[in-house]
Amino acid sequence: MDPKNDAPSGAGAWAPGKVAELLGVSPVTLRSWSARYGIGPSAGGAGRHRRYSDADVRRLQHMQRLVSRGMPVREAAAAAFGTGEAPEIPAARRVRELADAADDLRSASVAGLLDETLHTLGPVATWTDVLAPVLRGLGDRWQRGDVCFASEWALTTEISLAFERFSARFPAALSGRPVLLACCPAERHSLPMEALRATLAEAGVPVAYLGQLVPAETVTDLAARLDPVLVLLWSLAPPTADDLLAARVRDLGRVVGTAGPGWDHLGDRGFPRVNDLGAAVALAVDHAGA
Repeated sequence: MDPKNDAPSGAGAWAPGKVAELLGVSPVTLRSWSARYGIGPSAGGAGRHRRYSDADVRRLQHMQRLVSRGMPVREAAAAAFGTGEAPEIPAARRVRELADAADDLRSASVAGLLDETLHTLGPVATWTDVLAPVLRGLGDRWQRGDVCFASEWALTTEISLAFERFSARFPAALSGRPVLLACCPAERHSLPMEALRATLAEAGVPVAYLGQLVPAETVTDLAARLDPVLVLLWSLAPPTADDLLAARVRDLGRVVGTAGPGWDHLGDRGFPRVNDLGAAVALAVDHAGA
């Protein structure tokens, strides 16, 4: 297997030999871990034909990281598979590990790091202390002329998937009027809104999330039909801030908030404006509880 491509041939269907190759251990070691620590394959089949799930692989990678940080194997297995406590990891180390995995295009490693970090820190701290610094680092590299498109693609794709997995842990059908989260129609950078969606899902706030590149007509229609307590429109840069859309939604009688630095140049338009995840969470929770 190419060390820079650690994705399985079929999602959720890792053969033991491929897992051993990915982890850099022998199949005998993998079987020994299964026998000693009860961390064998959990997906499908029976006996020798059982396969490792994606979650199994991410936990095994987490276990290896704990061992590399100095934890005994038995304790690392217990921490990675939910029966023990993992040591506290500095955010700077998480940033470095995530950036290195993205640079090497190790998608499964990136996914495992993201799941571990979200589980440990929660979505707000994950975004502010780990993901934002990694993404700023990529932006700085672009500014220096280092074309790192592949690393950025690998990272942002896995971040979206990790937030989706995290959000799926919480009830999808919550009662009450939702907070409607929407990127402005021309906005392609949706990760901050995905972080907000995950945070609100964890907090038990009903959320409707529209994603990126949704036409203004669709946003307006859903704002009318879903009767949200708040419509929050995200824009990263001035060219994507859609002041007309914000006004149209407000004319429907909906409360509109603007999020992101893209709105700053427009000044005060009478909309609540937030520029960081914590403020966006506070605004959404305040309206959801009104």
